[in-house]
Amino acid sequence: FSPVVFPLSCVVQNYSWGKVGLESEVAKLLTSGDPLVQIQPDRPYAELWMGAHPRGDAIIRDNRIPQKTLGQWIADNPACLGTKVKDTFQGCLPFLFKVLSVNTALSVQAHPNKELAAKLHAQFPEHYPDANHKPEMAIALTPFEGLCGFRPVEEIVSFLQNIPELRVLIGEVAAEQLERSGSDDPRGVSAALRVCFTRLMKSEKKFFVDQLNMLVKRISQEVEEGKDTSGSNGELLLRLHSQYPGDIGCFTIYFLNLVRLEPGEAMFLGANEPHAYLHGDCVECMACSDNTVRAGLTPKFIDVLTLCEMLNYTPAPSISKIFPAVQSQLDPSVYLYDPPVPDFAIMRIEIPASVKLYLVSAIDSASILLVIQGTAVGTSTAAASEMSLCRGSVLFISANESISLHLSSPDGMLLFRACCLL
Repeated sequence: FSPVVFPLSCVVQNYSWGKVGLESEVAKLLTSGDPLVQIQPDRPYAELWMGAHPRGDAIIRDNRIPQKTLGQWIADNPACLGTKVKDTFQGCLPFLFKVLSVNTALSVQAHPNKELAAKLHAQFPEHYPDANHKPEMAIALTPFEGLCGFRPVEEIVSFLQNIPELRVLIGEVAAEQLERSGSDDPRGVSAALRVCFTRLMKSEKKFFVDQLNMLVKRISQEVEEGKDTSGSNGELLLRLHSQYPGDIGCFTIYFLNLVRLEPGEAMFLGANEPHAYLHGDCVECMACSDNTVRAGLTPKFIDVLTLCEMLNYTPAPSISKIFPAVQSQLDPSVYLYDPPVPDFAIMRIEIPASVKLYLVSAIDSASILLVIQGTAVGTSTAAASEMSLCRGSVLFISANESISLHLSSPDGMLLFRACCLL
């Protein structure tokens, strides 16, 4: 007998932008999931990777299973994916599930669509490691902030009129083109926005560093004098500048929406959507890819030309970036985040304290289950032995298998489940 539902030990990525030590949700989940894990108080714990990606393949925690990692096991047992998923995604798990703990900003970036990904990968494989697209969705675990998508034009114009240092970088011609573009001509607006943003991102290093230093100095003085700097987004500018001094990414806050998510709220990032996570903890799910085109707030390889060419220059208010969860008709504990891509969907499962026995239902897709809160004993005919679940536990569930949870915590449970709903 070989189990088809089993616990996983997941890979941590210690990127420099992560929260440090036990301030990190990733670190907290790790220690509660496995008390033997040693958390180093001065190390960043940025990402927990739950999946079968070659750079972070999860370890199987069941000694009855000969394969060591989830990727090896799926390769040997592709039927576990579910027929449709297996056929559509060539026998591979189509998503990567993560927890992120963000302390300092991630780079201003966008992910290519399939067509561009294939082209970039063929031309520059060292920077673009695969040929897949990478839509992604983030769901806040703690209050979460990110930049996402272009702001409404009137907001950008207002910054251009209030911030001379920004206007001089973009130049009078481009700024006036944006000011004159009317809402009745969306293509004209997008074209003007593209020119302004590209002018900013391609400005000469010495020139933009001087302007940025002038702006930072001016806003710092205004803050000291107790003035309101919200008209120039002062608080965020000073914060990003302290993290990445002299970085062009600091100016992108005048073009991109600042989106604030409360726990349980989500944002979906389709292909070519400019974004940068700024602070907070989230679960994230994405198509299985590593393709990222970067242009600021980063020491990594940046590709400004590609980024400016590929972006979606459609302005929209920040509220429109919050992606709604839909409560299930069949099970009121389940809230589904189902983005407009086939590769993945996420369920948030909130089991109330009054429920002592809960069925994690069978679906026609392999899925990965993460426990954020609560404790239970899980039983499944597919596991043949009891699994004790607590905060930080991660389970792989093969397609068409269910799990009964016998809850032992007084305050219910909070779970997230990543899957593929074709």
